[in-house]
Amino acid sequence: MKDFIIPAIDLKEGRLVRLYRGEEQKVKVYSQNPEDTAKFFQDMGFGRIHVVDLDGAFGGSLKNLTAIRRIRKVFSGVLQVGGGLRDTKTIEELSKEGVDLFVVGTVAVKSPEVFQQILSLFPERVILSVDSKGGKVSVGGWKEESAYTPVELARLYEEKPVWGYLYTVVERDGTLEGVDTTPYVEFKKSVKKPVLASGGVASLEDVKKLYGVVEGVVVGKAIYEGRINLEELE
Repeated sequence: MKDFIIPAIDLKEGRLVRLYRGEEQKVKVYSQNPEDTAKFFQDMGFGRIHVVDLDGAFGGSLKNLTAIRRIRKVFSGVLQVGGGLRDTKTIEELSKEGVDLFVVGTVAVKSPEVFQQILSLFPERVILSVDSKGGKVSVGGWKEESAYTPVELARLYEEKPVWGYLYTVVERDGTLEGVDTTPYVEFKKSVKKPVLASGGVASLEDVKKLYGVVEGVVVGKAIYEGRINLEELE
Protein backbone atom coordinates (compact mmCIF):
# COMPACT_ATOMS: atom_id res chain seq x y z
CA MET A 1 0.00 0.00 0.00
CA LYS A 2 2.93 2.36 0.53
CA ASP A 3 3.57 2.17 -3.20
CA PHE A 4 -0.04 3.18 -3.85
CA ILE A 5 -0.60 5.91 -1.24
CA ILE A 6 0.95 9.32 -1.95
CA PRO A 7 0.97 11.45 1.21
CA ALA A 8 0.05 15.10 0.66
CA ILE A 9 1.79 18.11 2.14
CA ASP A 10 -0.21 21.29 1.54
CA LEU A 11 1.73 24.49 2.19
CA LYS A 12 0.32 27.82 3.31
CA GLU A 13 2.65 30.55 4.56
CA GLY A 14 5.34 27.91 5.05
CA ARG A 15 3.16 25.70 7.26
CA LEU A 16 1.60 22.29 6.65
CA VAL A 17 -2.18 22.73 6.48
CA ARG A 18 -5.33 21.17 5.08
CA LEU A 19 -8.30 22.97 3.59
CA TYR A 20 -11.95 21.94 3.59
CA ARG A 21 -13.30 21.53 0.03
CA GLY A 22 -10.51 23.75 -1.22
CA GLU A 23 -11.86 26.83 0.54
CA GLU A 24 -9.03 29.20 1.38
CA GLN A 25 -10.52 30.39 4.69
CA LYS A 26 -11.31 26.90 6.02
CA VAL A 27 -7.79 25.99 7.01
CA LYS A 28 -6.35 23.76 9.74
CA VAL A 29 -2.65 23.90 10.60
CA TYR A 30 -0.94 20.57 11.32
CA SER A 31 2.73 21.57 11.46
CA GLN A 32 4.96 24.63 11.42
CA ASN A 33 7.76 22.51 9.91
CA PRO A 34 6.60 20.60 6.81
CA GLU A 35 10.09 19.18 6.27
CA ASP A 36 9.76 17.21 9.51
CA THR A 37 6.63 15.58 8.12
CA ALA A 38 8.39 14.85 4.82
CA LYS A 39 11.24 13.22 6.77
CA PHE A 40 8.65 11.14 8.66
CA PHE A 41 7.17 9.90 5.36
CA GLN A 42 10.69 9.11 4.15
CA ASP A 43 11.41 7.10 7.30
CA MET A 44 8.08 5.28 6.95
CA GLY A 45 9.12 4.03 3.51
CA PHE A 46 6.92 6.07 1.18
CA GLY A 47 8.36 6.45 -2.31
CA ARG A 48 6.47 9.57 -3.36
CA ILE A 49 4.90 12.66 -1.82
CA HIS A 50 2.57 15.28 -3.23
CA VAL A 51 3.28 18.90 -2.30
CA VAL A 52 0.86 21.74 -3.02
CA ASP A 53 1.72 25.42 -2.73
CA LEU A 54 -1.73 26.69 -1.74
CA ASP A 55 -0.59 30.32 -1.70
CA GLY A 56 0.64 29.75 -5.24
CA ALA A 57 -2.63 28.14 -6.31
CA PHE A 58 -4.68 31.07 -5.02
CA GLY A 59 -2.19 33.78 -5.96
CA GLY A 60 -1.11 32.50 -9.35
CA SER A 61 2.63 32.20 -8.69
CA LEU A 62 4.94 30.05 -6.56
CA LYS A 63 5.15 31.29 -2.94
CA ASN A 64 6.55 28.44 -0.83
CA LEU A 65 9.83 27.69 -2.57
CA THR A 66 11.81 27.75 0.69
CA ALA A 67 9.59 25.07 2.24
CA ILE A 68 9.75 22.99 -0.95
CA ARG A 69 13.54 23.25 -0.92
CA ARG A 70 13.66 22.01 2.69
CA ILE A 71 11.33 19.12 1.85
CA ARG A 72 13.53 18.08 -1.08
CA LYS A 73 16.57 17.96 1.20
CA VAL A 74 15.01 15.39 3.53
CA PHE A 75 12.92 13.34 1.09
CA SER A 76 14.80 11.22 -1.45
CA GLY A 77 11.80 9.69 -3.25
CA VAL A 78 9.69 11.10 -6.07
CA LEU A 79 8.58 14.66 -5.29
CA GLN A 80 5.63 16.04 -7.22
CA VAL A 81 4.69 19.69 -6.76
CA GLY A 82 1.66 21.74 -7.80
CA GLY A 83 0.05 25.09 -7.04
CA GLY A 84 0.75 28.24 -9.05
CA LEU A 85 2.80 26.51 -11.77
CA ARG A 86 1.70 28.67 -14.67
CA ASP A 87 4.83 29.41 -16.71
CA THR A 88 8.00 27.70 -17.91
CA LYS A 89 10.27 29.81 -15.67
CA THR A 90 8.60 28.56 -12.48
CA ILE A 91 8.89 24.95 -13.57
CA GLU A 92 12.52 25.41 -14.60
CA GLU A 93 13.20 26.79 -11.12
CA LEU A 94 11.54 23.81 -9.45
CA SER A 95 13.40 21.41 -11.72
CA LYS A 96 16.70 22.97 -10.62
CA GLU A 97 15.63 22.37 -7.02
CA GLY A 98 15.25 18.67 -7.78
CA VAL A 99 11.46 18.40 -8.15
CA ASP A 100 10.62 15.33 -10.23
CA LEU A 101 7.05 15.91 -11.43
CA PHE A 102 5.00 19.07 -11.90
CA VAL A 103 1.25 19.18 -11.31
CA VAL A 104 -0.28 21.72 -13.70
CA GLY A 105 -3.95 22.53 -14.23
CA THR A 106 -5.01 26.14 -14.73
CA VAL A 107 -2.54 26.91 -17.51
CA ALA A 108 -3.68 23.83 -19.50
CA VAL A 109 -7.16 25.36 -19.63
CA LYS A 110 -6.42 29.08 -19.83
CA SER A 111 -3.15 29.18 -21.80
CA PRO A 112 -2.86 26.02 -23.92
CA GLU A 113 0.09 27.42 -25.87
CA VAL A 114 2.07 27.92 -22.65
CA PHE A 115 1.13 24.41 -21.52
CA GLN A 116 2.41 23.02 -24.83
CA GLN A 117 5.71 24.84 -24.22
CA ILE A 118 5.95 23.30 -20.76
CA LEU A 119 5.29 19.82 -22.20
CA SER A 120 7.94 20.27 -24.89
CA LEU A 121 10.52 21.35 -22.29
CA PHE A 122 9.56 18.72 -19.69
CA PRO A 123 8.08 15.71 -21.55
CA GLU A 124 6.63 12.96 -19.33
CA ARG A 125 7.25 15.08 -16.22
CA VAL A 126 3.95 16.98 -16.14
CA ILE A 127 0.86 15.66 -14.37
CA LEU A 128 -2.28 17.27 -15.73
CA SER A 129 -4.41 18.34 -12.79
CA VAL A 130 -8.08 17.61 -13.46
CA ASP A 131 -10.07 19.24 -10.65
CA SER A 132 -13.71 18.26 -10.92
CA LYS A 133 -16.37 20.44 -9.30
CA GLY A 134 -20.00 20.03 -10.23
CA GLY A 135 -19.05 17.98 -13.28
CA LYS A 136 -16.79 20.68 -14.75
CA VAL A 137 -13.06 21.29 -14.47
CA SER A 138 -12.31 23.96 -11.88
CA VAL A 139 -9.26 26.25 -12.23
CA GLY A 140 -7.58 29.20 -10.52
CA GLY A 141 -7.32 27.64 -7.09
CA TRP A 142 -10.71 25.95 -7.59
CA LYS A 143 -12.45 29.32 -7.78
CA GLU A 144 -13.34 29.39 -11.47
CA GLU A 145 -15.41 26.96 -13.51
CA SER A 146 -14.15 26.10 -16.99
CA ALA A 147 -16.20 24.96 -19.97
CA TYR A 148 -14.57 21.51 -19.94
CA THR A 149 -15.71 18.28 -18.38
CA PRO A 150 -12.83 16.20 -16.93
CA VAL A 151 -12.92 13.81 -19.90
CA GLU A 152 -12.95 16.66 -22.44
CA LEU A 153 -9.85 18.21 -20.87
CA ALA A 154 -8.02 14.89 -20.73
CA ARG A 155 -8.78 14.15 -24.37
CA LEU A 156 -7.12 17.42 -25.40
CA TYR A 157 -3.80 16.19 -24.05
CA GLU A 158 -3.99 12.39 -24.06
CA GLU A 159 -1.74 12.20 -27.13
CA LYS A 160 0.70 14.79 -25.73
CA PRO A 161 3.69 13.93 -23.51
CA VAL A 162 1.94 14.34 -20.15
CA TRP A 163 2.92 11.81 -17.46
CA GLY A 164 -0.72 11.24 -16.55
CA TYR A 165 -3.53 12.82 -14.55
CA LEU A 166 -4.36 13.86 -11.01
CA TYR A 167 -8.15 13.67 -10.75
CA THR A 168 -9.51 15.52 -7.71
CA VAL A 169 -13.16 15.50 -6.68
CA VAL A 170 -13.18 18.99 -5.16
CA GLU A 171 -16.48 18.60 -3.29
CA ARG A 172 -14.95 15.77 -1.25
CA ASP A 173 -11.46 17.16 -0.76
CA GLY A 174 -10.55 17.55 2.90
CA THR A 175 -13.98 16.39 4.06
CA LEU A 176 -13.23 12.80 5.16
CA GLU A 177 -16.58 11.90 3.57
CA GLY A 178 -15.25 8.80 1.87
CA VAL A 179 -14.55 7.95 -1.74
CA ASP A 180 -16.91 7.38 -4.64
CA THR A 181 -15.05 5.35 -7.26
CA THR A 182 -17.53 6.14 -10.07
CA PRO A 183 -15.84 9.32 -11.41
CA TYR A 184 -12.48 7.56 -11.60
CA VAL A 185 -13.92 4.47 -13.30
CA GLU A 186 -15.61 6.67 -15.92
CA PHE A 187 -12.53 8.83 -16.41
CA LYS A 188 -10.25 5.80 -16.86
CA LYS A 189 -12.38 4.63 -19.78
CA SER A 190 -11.24 7.68 -21.77
CA VAL A 191 -7.50 7.70 -21.01
CA LYS A 192 -4.61 5.28 -21.25
CA LYS A 193 -2.10 7.14 -19.08
CA PRO A 194 -1.82 6.77 -15.29
CA VAL A 195 -4.49 8.37 -13.10
CA LEU A 196 -3.96 9.46 -9.50
CA ALA A 197 -7.07 9.93 -7.36
CA SER A 198 -7.63 12.64 -4.78
CA GLY A 199 -10.48 13.82 -2.55
CA GLY A 200 -12.44 12.41 0.35
CA VAL A 201 -10.28 9.51 1.52
CA ALA A 202 -11.36 8.77 5.10
CA SER A 203 -9.96 5.32 5.82
CA LEU A 204 -7.85 2.45 4.57
CA GLU A 205 -11.06 0.95 3.16
CA ASP A 206 -11.33 3.95 0.83
CA VAL A 207 -7.78 3.35 -0.33
CA LYS A 208 -8.55 -0.31 -0.99
CA LYS A 209 -11.64 0.67 -3.00
CA LEU A 210 -9.40 2.65 -5.35
CA TYR A 211 -6.75 -0.06 -5.65
CA GLY A 212 -6.99 -1.51 -9.13
CA VAL A 213 -9.10 1.44 -10.32
CA VAL A 214 -6.32 4.05 -10.45
CA GLU A 215 -2.53 4.00 -10.24
CA GLY A 216 -2.23 5.89 -6.96
CA VAL A 217 -4.13 7.92 -4.39
CA VAL A 218 -3.18 11.21 -2.75
CA VAL A 219 -4.02 11.16 0.97
CA GLY A 220 -3.76 14.08 3.37
CA LYS A 221 -6.30 14.68 6.09
CA ALA A 222 -6.97 10.98 6.79
CA ILE A 223 -3.29 10.63 7.71
CA TYR A 224 -3.10 13.79 9.81
CA GLU A 225 -6.34 13.02 11.67
CA GLY A 226 -5.17 9.50 12.46
CA ARG A 227 -7.81 7.77 10.34
CA ILE A 228 -5.12 5.74 8.59
CA ASN A 229 -2.48 4.12 10.76
CA LEU A 230 0.71 4.24 8.71
CA GLU A 231 2.40 1.74 11.04
CA GLU A 232 0.01 -0.96 9.82
CA LEU A 233 0.66 -0.44 6.10
CA GLU A 234 2.69 -2.93 4.14
